[in-house]
Amino acid sequence: MNGPRVLSVNVGGVRRVAVGDRTITTAIWKSPVAGRVRVRGVNVNGDDQADRSVHGGEHKAVYAYAREDTDWWEGELGRDLPAGTFGENLTTAAVDLNGCVLGERWRVGSAVLEVSEPRFPCFKLGIKMGDPGFLKRFAAARRPGTYLRIAEEGELGAGDAIEVVERPDHGVTIGLFAEAFLGDHTLAARLLRGPRLSEPWREWAEKRVGRTG
Repeated sequence: MNGPRVLSVNVGGVRRVAVGDRTITTAIWKSPVAGRVRVRGVNVNGDDQADRSVHGGEHKAVYAYAREDTDWWEGELGRDLPAGTFGENLTTAAVDLNGCVLGERWRVGSAVLEVSEPRFPCFKLGIKMGDPGFLKRFAAARRPGTYLRIAEEGELGAGDAIEVVERPDHGVTIGLFAEAFLGDHTLAARLLRGPRLSEPWREWAEKRVGRTG
């Protein structure tokens, strides 16, 4: 099978990590699991988040990252990067995640997932990658991956096809969203065209539009 698909489903629990003279909790370490995995509510079974005030929830229930982007990072960093390296729940293949539009829906296994927003990671990704400056590199690369809502609960697993069953025509892509936040704030007005933009992001965009209007 060479079409859009899930290469692996990755989950992880909360762990304590020593950082200098302090200890933090994080669940960014994810590993592939075998068999079918249920997605329900706001999570993937077996997965967890250390700080649910900024991770997880309806709009960040499932995180997808493309194997093609991981391969690119392997070239940049000069080392092997296994599935789950970026804390993703779904490692995908043959999907242009930057080109996905807000509100786009995928059928994966018996579940339906909805594209919601790019990922802008916290400092813990730098810890995971062994480089405190990695966040700047990650942002500059404009390869954020995408968060997904769980539109319909179900089960999925490695090898499942990713079928786009709904794609709005407003043109607000994950790539545009990332650029609006990280680069050209004048693009914020276009974000407001996207369906079901989460309230915090709607407020952010409206403030930027107010400053430039």
